[in-house]
Amino acid sequence: MEKCVEDGPANVILDLSQIDFVDSSGLGALVQLVKKVQGAGGKLQIVTNPRVTQTVKLVRLEQFLSLQPSVDIALENIKST
Repeated sequence: MEKCVEDGPANVILDLSQIDFVDSSGLGALVQLVKKVQGAGGKLQIVTNPRVTQTVKLVRLEQFLSLQPSVDIALENIKST
C-alpha cells in the first residue's frame, strides 16, 4: 500500500468489507497508512463491515481512520474534498 500511495493518486479508498478480523498489528498498519496518505496531501477512506468497525471502535480510532460503510459513501466523501 505504501508504494501505491507514493506512486498513485493522492486519495485512496481501502475496501476491507470482506475482512473478518483485524488485530493490533493490522490497526497499526492502518494508522501508518493514514499518516502516509495525509503526509502526501491525500485522504484515505476505509470501507469496513460491522465486525471490523466494532474492533476499531474498541480502540477509539473510528474517526481517525475515516471508516465508511460502503464504497459509494467513501467515493462521495473523497469527491467532496
